[in-house]
Amino acid sequence: MAKIVLEAKNINKSYSNGENHLTVLENFSLSVFEGDIVTIMGQSGSGKSTALNILGTLDFPNSGSLKIGEKEIHTLNEKKISSIRNKEIGFVFQFHHLLTEFSAFENALMPAWIAGYNKQDYATELFERMGLIDRMTHLPNQLSGGERSRVAVIRALINSPKILLADEPTGNLDEKNAEKLIHLLSEISRDLNQSIILTTHNPSVAKFGNKKYELENRSLIKIP
Repeated sequence: MAKIVLEAKNINKSYSNGENHLTVLENFSLSVFEGDIVTIMGQSGSGKSTALNILGTLDFPNSGSLKIGEKEIHTLNEKKISSIRNKEIGFVFQFHHLLTEFSAFENALMPAWIAGYNKQDYATELFERMGLIDRMTHLPNQLSGGERSRVAVIRALINSPKILLADEPTGNLDEKNAEKLIHLLSEISRDLNQSIILTTHNPSVAKFGNKKYELENRSLIKIP
């Protein structure tokens, strides 16, 4: 029986600025199991990034609970949360956020270095798997958009996280490279039993999820 790797219950998030009050999420609940690919579709401004930031412990809800593995996040101090964020969660962002002065290989190893892990052999395996073995020493500006996206995926996977969070990962890619990346994420989920939550505004990307949702009117709606 598949283990649950992430569980969010009744997450509410709002922002206040003086008399202005904006509610972004209401009673947002989600359960993710090992090997799940969860897609969350929504238009710009629907709250997808806010939801992903909360699930990734980069932001915190006004109310509700988040559990990663067996750990209740709201019971932990910032040091322990930071450790979970680094070791158990992988992030893939739309703009990659690769460090320009470091090679592709060094960028991919950053989370491992922060955690104190020696992952050079595993990083090399991932570069080979991604078809980037001859691009390891290249700087980000020497890589194509599709290559940078694959380096970002390697970086997200380097610490063998429980869950990978991808925020509009195909947003800056052309159709061909977007399709390649989604197929790659599907292979990773299947081969590594990797859980993935992916946000998108693109219905053709959302269809790759074995669990599909839409974020509309601040709430999460399951798509059959």
